[in-house]
Amino acid sequence: MVKDGGLVAFPTETVYGLGADALNPEAVKKIFEVKGRPSDNPLIVHVASIEEVYPLVKEVPEKAEKLMKKFWPGPLTLVLKKKSIVPDIVTAGMDTVAIRMPDNEIALAMIREAGTPVVAPSANIFSKPSPTTSDHVVSDLYGKIEVIIDAGATRIGVESTVIDATTDKLMLLRPGGLNLEEIEAVVGRVELHPAVQMMPIVNGPSRSPGMKYKHYAPDAKVILVEGSDERIVGKVNSLITRYKRCGLVVGVITMRKHGLYDADVVKFMSDLNAFAKGLFSAFREFDEVGVDVIIVEGVEERGLGLAIMNRLRKASFKIEKA
Repeated sequence: MVKDGGLVAFPTETVYGLGADALNPEAVKKIFEVKGRPSDNPLIVHVASIEEVYPLVKEVPEKAEKLMKKFWPGPLTLVLKKKSIVPDIVTAGMDTVAIRMPDNEIALAMIREAGTPVVAPSANIFSKPSPTTSDHVVSDLYGKIEVIIDAGATRIGVESTVIDATTDKLMLLRPGGLNLEEIEAVVGRVELHPAVQMMPIVNGPSRSPGMKYKHYAPDAKVILVEGSDERIVGKVNSLITRYKRCGLVVGVITMRKHGLYDADVVKFMSDLNAFAKGLFSAFREFDEVGVDVIIVEGVEERGLGLAIMNRLRKASFKIEKA
């Protein structure tokens, strides 16, 4: 199907992707149309082996080579200088291309069978929560694409980590399923782009998805509570009271013990792995039961916490300080 210019939703270890032939501009164009994705938001090219990277890029710096050998297949995307074989529509007209090798046998088999690199943004409507099950894909894209491959829930639940490797000074463009600390253990210090810890601030095309626009947002308004741990419970409770008095249905996402919050719906995340895996699914579940406001406790920005907070800030209607 991909060979023929069609669109295929398929599982990866992070989220479900919407795949098209990366070297076919007309097929890639369909992805933007189906998702409602802005054309200045680049796509990630997926490959089935390290060898497939070299025909697509001008060079692979030493640090990028180290990262590929250590973490591929896996939730790591590298931004490199592209060759002209990569269509401009894939890269938003920029001279760089983002590439990764997913850690999922179905994804790898599909790419091999297609015989071409595959672009694959998340298989959802643009700006909505990313899909971590095939049911989420069906909800957003049924009837709009040719094939949806069902392989259950994805293992990680947040998208890949994106590193700009075009210079010797590496930069984190988007935190994700591979922790920054693991990357730095291999290649040393990695700079953080300001968009990692703030609302989108990039003007013009960006080198990575997830940097410029509001993303991951459910229909309910997300209120993120950041601040000192001992004050967060009081702040969350005051927000619950405020919104319930307005007649709104209130949901809460927390890693604390049960019974602290008198919200209409409470989602408990046992640890950061569960939080990352369950965040987008929780957003969709809140929408399904008619929640109006979702109050989410912030987490420490270490390990997966950096990726979780990045997603929460970009999904948030408002950020409250405790």
